[in-house]
Amino acid sequence: MVWPFNKPAPIIVEQKSLGDPTAEELMLFGAISSTTSIGNAEALSVPAVSAAVRIISEAAASLDLKLKRKVGDAEQDVADHPGLNLLTGQANGWTSGFELIRDLVAGALTKDSGALCWVTKVNGEPRELIIYRDSIVTVDEDDKTGEPKYRIAGQFASSKNIMRVRGPFTKCPLSMARSAIATASAMESYANSLWSNGARPGGTIKVPGKLGADGVKTMLAGWKAAFGGKANAGKTAVLYEGASYEQMSLTSVDGQFNESRTFQILEIARAFRVSPAMLYELTRATWNNAESQSKDFVTYTLSPWLKVLEGAFNRVLLTDEERVDHRFAFDLDDTSQADLVSRATAYSSLITSRVYSPNELRAWDGYAPYEGGNEYANPAIDVARPGNDNQSQEAAVAA
Repeated sequence: MVWPFNKPAPIIVEQKSLGDPTAEELMLFGAISSTTSIGNAEALSVPAVSAAVRIISEAAASLDLKLKRKVGDAEQDVADHPGLNLLTGQANGWTSGFELIRDLVAGALTKDSGALCWVTKVNGEPRELIIYRDSIVTVDEDDKTGEPKYRIAGQFASSKNIMRVRGPFTKCPLSMARSAIATASAMESYANSLWSNGARPGGTIKVPGKLGADGVKTMLAGWKAAFGGKANAGKTAVLYEGASYEQMSLTSVDGQFNESRTFQILEIARAFRVSPAMLYELTRATWNNAESQSKDFVTYTLSPWLKVLEGAFNRVLLTDEERVDHRFAFDLDDTSQADLVSRATAYSSLITSRVYSPNELRAWDGYAPYEGGNEYANPAIDVARPGNDNQSQEAAVAA
């Protein structure tokens, strides 16, 4: 459309909303830098990130760790081993085994080089496990083979004394999601600035005349002193000299801003491979999908990290001879514990079908065995004689 030269073209004003700010607006208000750079410490201050790191690392450290020895076709638990004692007891004089495993996984999630642990050995036997500061123990990888070369305090260190836990890529999950985390952090800062100002964004004060530089400073100082901050929120404004106040548009209550923040939580959940419900984003969580999400967490998130830990323990804490028939293994039975009624039903079914004996199931829950509990019998057929043979049991069923 061509407008006549003697008439000005209409001016189209685009209405902006502070409830759903763009990246440019976030930079304008100082909420996010143009480089979207964020350090590890600041990234961990984002609640979704710290929650994801904690739930993975603490879940891994909470599981029972056992040392298995293969005897024939079966495996037996090894009760006493220096490496096992360090991981299940005191790793060193100031760190427990739980804290060590937790910090190993947390380091692998947040550091590109992974978590590095120094193993003090005496005559080939592990005596102490220490996670030094990042600058103390360093690692360089061969350009062709990827073989790691370690240094401790600038001196070369043998790989037999260094335990390393890392992810599958050259960068950790935190680094790979740095842009998403930076955006979430910026939106958190933006929301904090917004609400700390009494939920009132900046507005405009219009006066009919000229105030001058000193007059503007005086009016703004008086306005902030009277109405700025949370303590003064909701007070009635009084203007003079014909001045009027026009507040900028704020539509954060319409859900757009909250939806944007929720999306960033989903992005962080994807980066760490945990369900949003585990980060307490419960929008789509139901009673039906909660159990399946928990199983997915064990299968697709926790188990791979446990395999990495087991491999690191086997490589450094076991001798070449021990690795032939010994292996470290986390016990995942605790992750499958259901409520009492469901467990009782499952146990009853396993006993009556003679898959497990009562004493085997009692051992799962840490209870002592009882006499006669090693029989693979169906108590529903003949309670008095749990050891009946198949013929007598079939007769009882026929009767």
